[in-house]
Amino acid sequence: MQRFMEVRDDDLRKFEAEGAAPLPVAGDQGFIENDGARIWYASYGSGSPVILLHGGLGHSGNWGYQVPALITNGYRAVVIDSRGHGRSTRDARPYSYELMASDVLAVMDALHLEKAGLVGWSDGACTALILAMRVPARVAGVFFFACNMDPSGTKEFEPGPIVERCFSRHTKDYAQLSATPDNFKAFVETVSLMQKTQPNASARDLAEIVVPVVIVQGEHDEFIKRDHAEYLARTIPNAELVILNEVSHFAPLQRPEQFNAAMLAFAGKAVR
Repeated sequence: MQRFMEVRDDDLRKFEAEGAAPLPVAGDQGFIENDGARIWYASYGSGSPVILLHGGLGHSGNWGYQVPALITNGYRAVVIDSRGHGRSTRDARPYSYELMASDVLAVMDALHLEKAGLVGWSDGACTALILAMRVPARVAGVFFFACNMDPSGTKEFEPGPIVERCFSRHTKDYAQLSATPDNFKAFVETVSLMQKTQPNASARDLAEIVVPVVIVQGEHDEFIKRDHAEYLARTIPNAELVILNEVSHFAPLQRPEQFNAAMLAFAGKAVR
């Protein structure tokens, strides 16, 4: 497994050219039907379940460095392609984090997972925290990496080579995986609309969260304000703040060893 851990791809050149490390062979994978969509999932290993929720415009393959780390440490890793992303389909309704949260719950039901730890990256982090708000009994804890919970938390977007390389990879992967491979432009527009208008969690909403939460922020995140991460950690009861040094919004790809250490520390406390 060491070859997965020692990767350094700070500028995402490797990710643009090759993607993340390939996911291992799944013990179980397939589709479930939920609320107008076919949602793809895969499950790896055995033990207490940890569900990995990817970021906007990406897909489950972006977790290629994290799944082996979870398996090696005795967890069952479950990945889900968010509706309209990767292999999953969607209906004509606008994207919403609430809908995507319902998809995660449907996969949990299909796999008979009473409770799971949630590791979310960007849009996946928002989806995870919404699940923690709505159905706390099903959520062992949330590892919330690189996302906002209201519109004030985002930075003014500034294009740069790292973001462009990530976007290039997403473009290729969408064409390869999607049931609608020619719809990438419309896909980006509709996901972007969701990101600009959602979520809108108030301080009161956040203060009512009862599951363990770790707020994780890359030192050089291109999209999320550091002070917003600090606000989330202050406002969510007993939340912990973790800053990942020398990485950005793409830490799971840039320095997997550092990201995985934080992820496994969370799992060790929250997931049993």
